[in-house]
Amino acid sequence: MRRLLIAGALVAAAALAPLSAQAAPAKKPAHAAALKLEDHYATNNGVKIHYVAEGHGPLVVMVHGFPDYWATWKPLMATLAADGYRAVALDNRGYNLSDKPQGEAAYAMPNLVGDVAAVVGAEGQKNTILIGHDWGASIAWNTTFARPDLVNKLIIMAVPHPAGLAREMATNKAQQAGSNYARNFQKEGSEKSMTAEGLARWVQDPKEKAGYIEAFKRSDFGAMMNYYRANYPKGVGDTAAPPPATPPVTVPVLVIHGMKDTALNAAGHNGTWDHVTADTTILMIPTAGHFVQHDAEALVNRTVKDWLDARK
Repeated sequence: MRRLLIAGALVAAAALAPLSAQAAPAKKPAHAAALKLEDHYATNNGVKIHYVAEGHGPLVVMVHGFPDYWATWKPLMATLAADGYRAVALDNRGYNLSDKPQGEAAYAMPNLVGDVAAVVGAEGQKNTILIGHDWGASIAWNTTFARPDLVNKLIIMAVPHPAGLAREMATNKAQQAGSNYARNFQKEGSEKSMTAEGLARWVQDPKEKAGYIEAFKRSDFGAMMNYYRANYPKGVGDTAAPPPATPPVTVPVLVIHGMKDTALNAAGHNGTWDHVTADTTILMIPTAGHFVQHDAEALVNRTVKDWLDARK
């Protein structure tokens, strides 16, 4: 059975967002201070991946995007840990306390998928509920394609299925324009103009912002750009890359999208259900932007919890 839940309309709005267009009120939740966080490391072919864990129960692995770090998931971690899940949030390679291998090839998608696999293994599990936002969502899609044995449920925030994104890159003027920033990121030396303070300007809460700035000071800006150089779709319009061949997703999928996102077009999620053989749920939030987990924190956390509980 396939289920489609839509709040708002699927319209063109806009992968992997430019900061100038994405202002998100990241408010620190009152329950964040009560979290009992555990720091751990996993290793993927010599690259150490830092992650933070909370709670006990079925494993939930969360993967962040650009520019972010594990703490973006604090509110959702608290919600899921209180509901009887083992909530785990990565620092992606190149970020904060994870290793920062040099060179574009180190950030090719198979290595990023391997990082997720390493964390699942470090937790002593064979599979996980997988949640991703922005680049984390792209990694989550690709983990599900390449290692279906690792994923038992998939939750995607912002990034369309690769076929949907490819379609919009070829035909949708708004998505083409919304991707211009990525072309700039792919250029050599694009990281030279970046600062930790600039990357953290989307974070509104001053206490949270301080943590972001410190995390970004420990990060490698060139590594951040290498995600784009190694993985972002090439070309637009007539020069757009064709949709990649991907196997069907055989686990339940929840997609959550902020319709004010100007980098990832909401229309890219149309037809997601054609690539999924299990139930597909799509939540469109008209009032939220790219950082939907912050813009609509209460709704996102409640939706994820209830969706997972319904599939226990």
